[in-house]
Amino acid sequence: MQQTQTKHTFCRICEASCGLVTEVQDNKVVSIAPDKAHHGTLGFSCMKGLHQHKMYDSPDRLRYPLKRVGDSFVRISWQQALQEIGAKVRELRGVSPNSIGMYVGTAAGFSILHPIFAEGFMQGLGSHNIFSSSTQDCANRFAAAREMYGFPFFQPFVDLDHVECMLVVGTNPVVSKWTFLQVAHPVKRLKEVKARGGRIIVIDPRLTETAKVAGEHLFIKPNADVFFFASFLQEIFASGRCDEGAIRPYSSGLDELRAAVSQWTPEQTAAVTGIAPDQLRQLVKTFCDANGAAIVTGTGLGMGQDGTLAQWLAECISAVTGNLDRRGGTLVGQGIFDFAGFAKKNGMFMRKARSRIGNFRELNGGFPGGILADEILTPGKDQIKSLFVTGGNPLLTMANSARLRDALAQLELLVVTDIYLNETASLAHYVLPATSPLQRPDLPFVFPLFLGMQSIPYLAATEALVEPEGEQRDEASIYTDLATAAGVGLFGSKAVQWILRGLKAVNRLRRPGAQPGLPQRFILDQMLRRSGHGNFRELLRHPQGKPRDQVAPGTFLGKRPTTDDGLVHLAPADFIAEAARLEQRFAELEAGPGQGVMRLISKRAHSTHNSWTQNIDELTNGERNQTNYVYIHPDDGARLGLGEGDVADIQSATASIRLPVKLLEELMPGTVSVPHGWGHQHAQGLSVASRLGGANVNILASDGPDSVERLSGMSHLSGIPVRIQSASGPVNRQSWTGH
Repeated sequence: MQQTQTKHTFCRICEASCGLVTEVQDNKVVSIAPDKAHHGTLGFSCMKGLHQHKMYDSPDRLRYPLKRVGDSFVRISWQQALQEIGAKVRELRGVSPNSIGMYVGTAAGFSILHPIFAEGFMQGLGSHNIFSSSTQDCANRFAAAREMYGFPFFQPFVDLDHVECMLVVGTNPVVSKWTFLQVAHPVKRLKEVKARGGRIIVIDPRLTETAKVAGEHLFIKPNADVFFFASFLQEIFASGRCDEGAIRPYSSGLDELRAAVSQWTPEQTAAVTGIAPDQLRQLVKTFCDANGAAIVTGTGLGMGQDGTLAQWLAECISAVTGNLDRRGGTLVGQGIFDFAGFAKKNGMFMRKARSRIGNFRELNGGFPGGILADEILTPGKDQIKSLFVTGGNPLLTMANSARLRDALAQLELLVVTDIYLNETASLAHYVLPATSPLQRPDLPFVFPLFLGMQSIPYLAATEALVEPEGEQRDEASIYTDLATAAGVGLFGSKAVQWILRGLKAVNRLRRPGAQPGLPQRFILDQMLRRSGHGNFRELLRHPQGKPRDQVAPGTFLGKRPTTDDGLVHLAPADFIAEAARLEQRFAELEAGPGQGVMRLISKRAHSTHNSWTQNIDELTNGERNQTNYVYIHPDDGARLGLGEGDVADIQSATASIRLPVKLLEELMPGTVSVPHGWGHQHAQGLSVASRLGGANVNILASDGPDSVERLSGMSHLSGIPVRIQSASGPVNRQSWTGH
C-alpha cells in the first residue's frame, strides 16, 4: 500500500470551480475536503463536489471500449472501435458530411480541451450539424449577447463587491450557484451584500432558498418574466429615469426600444405577472436610486417562454439606467486574452448556417436540441444518420426524450463518449470510455479563463490526481484518433492533424505503458504562454489560485463591443419584430392555462446535479427517499384531494409521469414543481441510479420546430401546462416513472 498523498485541485462540476484538497492513495482519491485557504472560493465546497470521487470510482465506470451486439455490449479494442467507426463515417461522409451530427453536453464545458477538440472533429468532417445542451438552459443569453454586444460570450455580471440593489429573477444561486459567473460560497457572498446595506430582491414563483437569505421576495407567475421586464423598462422611461447621457453615446436603438415597451404599463401587465403596479413602481425606484444596481438571471428565466426577449430586456434595463459597465452594476470580464476579438477575426461562433428542419439560425456553432429528433427522423438531403454524443445524456435532459429515443434507435451509427453506460449510451453502437476530471490536468473552464467571469478573479491549474484505469482516454485524444480514423484533419487541417499525431508519438515515448494520448499539460502550457500569463508549472505553485485584478468599470462601453459599429444594439431588428408579437402571448396568459390546468416549473436540489450524480448512494438516500417528487401548494393539494405522500399523475400535452407528492407552502398556488435529472430506469450501466424511483420530468416538454423559441432555439422546459390528479390504478415504486 502506498503512502497517502495530499494534492490540491479544483472542482469541475459547475461554474463555482471550488478549490479542493484531496487525499490520494494507490491511484485512488480517498477523500475530498474544501480548500480553506483558497483565494477565490473561500473554503467552500458543496456536498456534490465532496463526494464526486465516489462517482468516478464506481464499479460502473467504463474502462474499455464497448460495441453493442444485439441487446448486449462486448468489450473490443480501441483499434477495432476506431477502425469500424472510421469506416462508417467515411461511408456516410461520402454521401453527405451533414449526415453526421454531434450532441455536446454540459460536462464538455468543464474541460478546456474537450469542447475545442470535439468542435475540431466536426469541422474536419465538414458538418455543421452540432447540437448543444445550451438550448436547454442558457442559449437565450447567448442570443441576446450576440445581437446586443456582437459576441455571444459577452455576459455582463453583477459587481458583487459593490452592488447596492440586486434583483434575482429565475435563478436560485444558494442551491445552483451562479450562472455565467464564478461565485463560490453564495450564501456568504449574499450576506455580505446585505451586511453593507445592500438589498437583494428575489422575483420567483417559489420562495426559494435564495429568497430566504435575501429576505425580500415577490411571487411572479410562470412565463410572465418578459412582461415583468417590459413593464419595468416602460416605467423607467415614463418616470424619466433613463440615463441617456450614460448610454446614448455608446448605443443605438434607444428610441426604438422605448417605443417597443410603451404599451406595457404596470397596470397592463399586473394580471399576468401577479405583481401589483405599486409594487413594480417601487422596485423601479429602488433600483434606479441605488448607487449601483444589477439584475441576476438564470435557467428558470431561459427555460420559460420568451426567455430570450426577457434576457434582452433585462440587459437593456442595466444599460438605460447607467448600470452597464459601472461600479456596483454589471461588468464585462476580460480573460487571459482578447477572446472576442480573436473569435471575430477568425469567424468563430458567428457562422450563419441554417438548420434543415425549421430553418433555425446557428448559434454558437450549434442548432436547437429540440429539433434533433426531427433531423434524424425526417428523410431527405442531409438527414442525420450518425450521431456522436459527448459529455451529455440527451435522453434524460432533452424535451420529449421518448420521441428522441425512437429517433436514436434508427441511426446507422451512434457513438457515445462517457464515463458511464447511461441511458443514451445504452442505445449506442459504440461506447468510448473517457477519463474523469480527476484523471486529467486542466485549467479553469472557458468562462473564467477566456472571459474573466469571476467574482474574485484568479488563475489556477491542476495536475491529474490519478492515472486512467483500463483503457480510458481523454476526449481531446479520442477526437484526434477519430479524425485520423475518418481520414480528416482536426479543424479541417491536415497540418494540425500531423502535428497532433506527432505530439502523441512523443508522449508515448515519454510515458511508456500509459494509454496513448496527447500531452495535455503541454498543450495547456502553450495556451498560457501564448496568452502572456505565465506557464502551467508556475501556476501549480499557487494551489490556492493566483490572484488577478477585477475588470475595471468603464472598460467596455465604447471600447470592446464587437458589433460592426462598436455600439451596443438596444433594438436588434429580430428582437423588435418578435416583441411585436407579444400581444398574442399576453392574451394567452391573461386567459389563463384553462380549468384544472397548472404550470409546472423546475426545481434544484442541494444533493444532486442535473443527471450526473444520482449514481452515488450518499447523494440519493435519506430525506429524498430515492426519488424526486411533485411539489404542490397545500391549498392546491386540498383542492385536488392530494396529501403528503400520496401519489399523483402529472399529465402534459406529450406525456404523463407518476410521482409521490410533497406539500410546499413556499410555492405559488397554481404552480407545481418537479426536480429534473431523475428517471434512470433505462440505463444499463447505472447500478445505483437505475434502482431508484423517480421520473424524468423533461418528457412532459414538447419538441419539434413549433415548440422551439425562434430567437435562440431554446426548448420550453419550465412553465409547462399540466394537469394533476390522484394516481389511477395500482401504485408501486416502479410506477413512479414516465408512462
